Amino acid sequence: MIKTFADYLNKHNSYSDELKALRKIVLDCDLKETIKWGIPVYTTGGKNVLGLSAFKSYFGLWFYQGALINDTHKKLINAQEGKTQAMRQWRFESIDEIDPELIKKYILNSVENFKTGKEIKPQKKPLIIPDELKEAMAQDSALSEAFDSLTLTYRREFAEYVGDAKREETRKTRLEKVVPMIKEKKGLHDKYR
Repeated sequence: MIKTFADYLNKHNSYSDELKALRKIVLDCDLKETIKWGIPVYTTGGKNVLGLSAFKSYFGLWFYQGALINDTHKKLINAQEGKTQAMRQWRFESIDEIDPELIKKYILNSVENFKTGKEIKPQKKPLIIPDELKEAMAQDSALSEAFDSLTLTYRREFAEYVGDAKREETRKTRLEKVVPMIKEKKGLHDKYR
C-alpha cells in the first residue's frame, strides 16, 4: 500500500529522478502533499490541484481542473477522452523535457483558478444497467436487493464496469466478478478509497 511519496518512488523507480524533480517544483508552489488513489496528490485549501504519475513509457502531472488552465504552450491532453471533462495530463518522456518555470506557471494558474472559485463540475450521467446485470438481478432477488441498497455511485460503477466491456465474454467475466461484491455491498474501487 502506498502511503508516502517514498513508497510511490519505490514502486516507480524507473522514473525516480524525474518524479523527484517534478515534486520539487510542485512543493515550491506551496501545495500540500498527500497520497490519494495510490498517487501523490497536491492540494490547496483542501482541493485537489494536481497529481504526479508514472507509467511504463512516460511520467507526468495530472491537473484536476486542467481544462481551465491557460494552455498557451499546448502541453495538456485529455487522457481519458469522453470520461473526463476537467482533468488534463502533461506527459514527459525524459527529465530533459522538464521546464521548471513553465510548469510553475501552469501550477500557479491552476491554483489561482481554485482560489477564484473556477471549477468544472462533472455532468451526471444517467444510470444505465447493462442487460447482463439486469438478467442476473431478475434471476437472483438477493442480488437485486443488494444492488438497490447501494449508493448511486456504487451502482453506476458496477453498471459501467460490466457495460463498458466490448466483448460478450468480457462482460460475463466482469459480471461474475462483481456479483459477490454487490452481495457483500463492497464497492468496485473500495481498495483505492
